Amino acid sequence: MDHFQHQPVLLEETIANLVWKEDGLYVDCTLGAGGHSEAILRRNLKSRVIGIDQDHEAIEAASERLAPYGDRAIFVWNNFCNFRQIMEELQIHQVDGVLLDLGISSPQLDHQERGFSYQHNAPLDMRMNQQADMASAADLVNQCSEEELADMIFRYGEERWAKRIAQFICQRRQEFPIETTGELVSIIKAAIPKKAREHGHHPAKKTFQALRIAVNDELNIIAPTMEAAAEFLCPGGRLAVISFHSLEDRIVKESMKYLAKDCICPPNQVVCTCDKKQLIHIITKKPILPGEDELEENPRARSAKLRVGERV
Repeated sequence: MDHFQHQPVLLEETIANLVWKEDGLYVDCTLGAGGHSEAILRRNLKSRVIGIDQDHEAIEAASERLAPYGDRAIFVWNNFCNFRQIMEELQIHQVDGVLLDLGISSPQLDHQERGFSYQHNAPLDMRMNQQADMASAADLVNQCSEEELADMIFRYGEERWAKRIAQFICQRRQEFPIETTGELVSIIKAAIPKKAREHGHHPAKKTFQALRIAVNDELNIIAPTMEAAAEFLCPGGRLAVISFHSLEDRIVKESMKYLAKDCICPPNQVVCTCDKKQLIHIITKKPILPGEDELEENPRARSAKLRVGERV
């Protein structure tokens, strides 16, 4: 699995805030190539890590990388949205820390056959779990209505030209199915006016982000997983979440606030009836950002934000 190499972002900051117990049990919900997990295992020689990932290639790569740590590393091929089920199957009732490194990994982007990147021509796939029975990006662009596509591209990509892009997609697919990333990029470029394409990021960036999020249902599973993770933390246990764009970070921020509340009843209600209990105390009032040295070494870290909560 030599192609599955990934430089973990905010590594030192994450480990410093997450790992607090020498013989702790930590859950890496987005294992990837195993960079964060390896740092946890190296930090404390008695610690253990449960690594979860829905990408089977990631599980294989991390298994090779973490093989020297023996049974201190446990690997689970699953989606982190099934956090409670995974813990129950492993017969684990409490953990000392949980890490969520959201978004897409560098190997998924760089492995062009996966269809995540607008820089390479490849089958239009974008499924993080390629063995799952789920719609691919090609299925969405060829089957969704123009209105559904426009809403998806605007909501998940925050693309101002969403309606025009959706219109051009629907016009083109009447002639032939859109099956590759290259075909989709050319359609997007044709849809966005030339002046709007002259500055800023690649014209297909936002649309590709939107499709990837929709294919993998990335945003809807963040809040429920954070709540499940917080419930499994022991007192003093840490929940660390790394986000990479505003849509993710907004959910993470609001979820942290919700988990830190002791009551969610209306302000004018005299007696509490919600039964909501505070689960965490927020450690990071403002997110931790990458330093200049990391940004020089790894430009892909530029949008990363780390937020941390501690179980009360």
